[in-house]
Amino acid sequence: MKKQLLSLLTVTLMSISTVVAQDAPPQRQTVEERTKATMEKLVVLSLAVEAQTKTETVLLEFYKAQQKAMEDMRASGNMDRDAMKAKRDELAKERDEKLKIIFTAEQLKKWSEEIEPSLRPQRRN
Repeated sequence: MKKQLLSLLTVTLMSISTVVAQDAPPQRQTVEERTKATMEKLVVLSLAVEAQTKTETVLLEFYKAQQKAMEDMRASGNMDRDAMKAKRDELAKERDEKLKIIFTAEQLKKWSEEIEPSLRPQRRN
């Protein structure tokens, strides 16, 4: 009887912890973590050391600007999705213009077709 009760209690606790873990909101990455994760994806471009440094700086500036824009929008109480998308697109265009100077044509093609799309956040259902 004790073993059955203990087993039932264990299964119940495990089930509850699984449900709670699934409902927890995902943690947002810091600007530095996002930059590092992006730089890890750029390994396939075989960038020179100088190009890596410049790229990291461009990405860090981009993520900081993106975060600041979001914080400003939240602080103003205006959560207009279209306005935020327009701002994100503007920042991405500026970032891509800077990357065009750093990357070769082949690297830029890989960036725009493979790497950059994988950086977009995926919607959870």
